[in-house]
Amino acid sequence: MLNPEHANFPRAGFFRRMGAMVYDLMLAVAVYIFAGAIGFGIFTLLVKTGLVGMQGQEHISDLLNNTPLYSGLYQVYLLICVATFYALFWSRGGQTLGMRAWRLKVQHPNGQNISIITAYARVVWSLLGLGNIAILMSGEKLALQDSMTRSEVVVLSKEANQMRNWHGA
Repeated sequence: MLNPEHANFPRAGFFRRMGAMVYDLMLAVAVYIFAGAIGFGIFTLLVKTGLVGMQGQEHISDLLNNTPLYSGLYQVYLLICVATFYALFWSRGGQTLGMRAWRLKVQHPNGQNISIITAYARVVWSLLGLGNIAILMSGEKLALQDSMTRSEVVVLSKEANQMRNWHGA
């Protein structure tokens, strides 16, 4: 969705982005825990139905944690769940809940929302938040994930940040 009135807002600086990251980190942890509980429940169901053997382990959690294949798949699943949290919010409305609180929005420079593919690319290029360090070295206030996905994070006015103007997830 193109929102041309958002095309001229200033880019967000490092500390404002860090403030939003702290808020969103709490939400990401909640997503991680919730997804972990669901994943563990599914794994338990697979063991109880006999589709996955205990392989000499006494507890299901030991089986999950001590078997590289299961542990690896479980961690990838959790990573995808957290990445999807960010990607859905960024691609639908340009804001996570933390970004709304700090009046930030991710978008293309013309004000257009980013696609879901671009949102996932932002997750990868953010390097778990370390990509934001590039802002400190960039006069244009662009993080690594901004540069690599041709997007930007802008600071919205209070009016532009109102719910009636937001088409979020």
